[in-house]
Amino acid sequence: MEAIMADHGTAQAQNNPQTPPPLSDKALAVFAFAAYHQLESGEPVTGVVRRDGAGHKADEAAIEELREAGLATIEETRVEFTDQGEAVLAALVGALRTVGGPS
Repeated sequence: MEAIMADHGTAQAQNNPQTPPPLSDKALAVFAFAAYHQLESGEPVTGVVRRDGAGHKADEAAIEELREAGLATIEETRVEFTDQGEAVLAALVGALRTVGGPS
């Protein structure tokens, strides 16, 4: 499993959910990783580290799929979620909270 670090994001994306395009499990895993960090920290996430320099990296096919879907931009060492990508992440976190019940 690839380890990638998450960054915190904006309230705008949390309040602007949109229907995401169909995504592969690997692309969804990028969002699942970001959701983990968002739930753990309690802060919104705007992106993840593409390569951490310690051998951990995001799946290249997955992040390219997110880019093609308009959900992320790819930089040398980072994957930044677009507003739509942040909205998808916010919807995923919301769905997890619904399944898990109140904290």
